[in-house]
Amino acid sequence: MDRFSRLLTELKHSPQTWLVTGVAGFIGSNLLEALLKAGQNVVGLDNFATGHQRNLDEVRNLVGEERWQQFRFIEGDIRDKATCVEAVKGVDRVLHQAALGSVPRSLNDPITSNEVNISGFLNMMVAAKEEGVKAFVYAASSSTYGDHPALPKVEENIGKPLSPYAVTKYVNELYADVFARAYGFKSVGLRYFNVFGRRQDPDGAYAAVIPKWTAAMKLGEDVMVNGDGETSRDFCYIDNVIQANLLAATTELDNSEVFNVAVGDRTTLNQLFQAIKDALDEQGVRYAKQPVYRDFRPGDVRHSQADISKAENLLGYAPQYRIFEGISLTMPWYVENVG
Repeated sequence: MDRFSRLLTELKHSPQTWLVTGVAGFIGSNLLEALLKAGQNVVGLDNFATGHQRNLDEVRNLVGEERWQQFRFIEGDIRDKATCVEAVKGVDRVLHQAALGSVPRSLNDPITSNEVNISGFLNMMVAAKEEGVKAFVYAASSSTYGDHPALPKVEENIGKPLSPYAVTKYVNELYADVFARAYGFKSVGLRYFNVFGRRQDPDGAYAAVIPKWTAAMKLGEDVMVNGDGETSRDFCYIDNVIQANLLAATTELDNSEVFNVAVGDRTTLNQLFQAIKDALDEQGVRYAKQPVYRDFRPGDVRHSQADISKAENLLGYAPQYRIFEGISLTMPWYVENVG
């Protein structure tokens, strides 16, 4: 039995109380579902800036009423210190997912990204430290690697940030390190690489590429590709991210650490286009158009791929799903809910 399977068994025999910030979002709602299915008590915090009530409703339907009673929701904003203090009361472990994502969003509105991602993060860290929680895990980002050219990306080697969003995520890591040194409060940052899966929002100007393209194909609209399509990413299915969060929150580490969360692959946008098209075809949705290429997007890196050996060695992280498996597993949900 692998380490994650053992952990799920252990959790079911020893319920604890977890706080998930950003609980109505894509990653947050999937963490909520996994924790409730594992018999845990969960407090959720969200202000619905990017999350949705429909995500919580879907989790409720999936876990059933009895498990749903183990969930308490707080509608509030991490920019408010008092809200953060209320949220962490009696909590054992924190999974801090609340943030304003998207490089383009941060370029258009750096002030709000800074307020949420830095000031809000600091509020949560201070509240968690003062409450004395056992574990604090936060959503870091592969954008922290910035202009560092080496592949694959290794945690210790980063370049200069290419967007305000990347700056905010790097500052989170700096604060986490300082809190460990100054207060003895350890935390774990998970540098997510292009996470995708069920409940990922296809709508709005800052939608992620997989749900956005899937919606366009389903509706017979043009698929817009930034650049020549040879830009590559390390796409990571949501269930791998759930595994990483739960392992990080329950593993004893000597210091604050950051870990890459990905699969160690590279997929070009052209390959991704074909993979989504093929997966939709298996669901009976035909798409006959070719992609439309346009200018490269400001702030984007050309290639991204993670070295996940640190997470494998220290956390026991073992990603179970590569991109094509993840797309196949997600597609029925996309077909039913997207577009």
